[in-house]
Amino acid sequence: MSYLDEGTGEPVLMLHGNPTWSFYYRHLVLALRGDYRCIVPDHIGCGLSDKPTAAEYDFSLKSRIDDLEALIGSLKLTEKITLVVQDWGGMIGMGYAARHPDRIRRIVATNTGCTRLPKFKGFPYSLWLGRNTWLGAWLILKRNTFCKAAASWCVTRKPLAADVRAMYLKPYDTPAHRLAVLKFVQTIPLKPTDAGYDIVTGVEASAPKFAAVPVQLLWGLKDFVFDKHFLAEWQRLFPHAETTTWPDCGHYLLEDAGDEVIPAIAAFLKRT
Repeated sequence: MSYLDEGTGEPVLMLHGNPTWSFYYRHLVLALRGDYRCIVPDHIGCGLSDKPTAAEYDFSLKSRIDDLEALIGSLKLTEKITLVVQDWGGMIGMGYAARHPDRIRRIVATNTGCTRLPKFKGFPYSLWLGRNTWLGAWLILKRNTFCKAAASWCVTRKPLAADVRAMYLKPYDTPAHRLAVLKFVQTIPLKPTDAGYDIVTGVEASAPKFAAVPVQLLWGLKDFVFDKHFLAEWQRLFPHAETTTWPDCGHYLLEDAGDEVIPAIAAFLKRT
């Protein structure tokens, strides 16, 4: 597992989603590393981390949480941790938090999920295609459709600059290097028989343990997956959370509105 470890002070652990990598948090790290220890892993199969085959690694949600637990253990962190999570980082981070609620100082969540699919939210067709069909798998692995589409669809206020877009695609340059991208889609837990569904329900059940933990919710409302319905679920589980929304921004909120979001995070950390 590759990870950034920059700055000193209380630890801020930033967890990316699919199909991004630690690059997503580059500006936040630069803003915070003067006052905090910023730890930003690339999940296995993503970014600069190893990219194993399916025979070498099972790409399950449980394994993702185990990986995070192992990283935190290897760093011998003694202070409580602030989680900053986006996309799959939300479920991975909150999966760790459910195991170790006493280790969490704050939670900052942006366009992510930590619950089952909300009651009034349909499962997006693009994800259904990738999760359930050979055609979807072929498009993700052979044509890099998921990564390319994300680089276009996940920003709505302004397109990614060419060099930034290239960096998002860089780790996923061959079909073998896109296996984690596919597996993240294929392992979305939707029903009780799906692997990881019990972890999701366990995270939901753990929410009362964080009643005294400061929570900040930062949301781009043009996200076609983690939309207002997912935000409402976070607000239901954490009714004490502070919420700020951006009606014209999408899934990659730090790309669309980083100059507004990053100061908001820094201010939240300082006052809590």
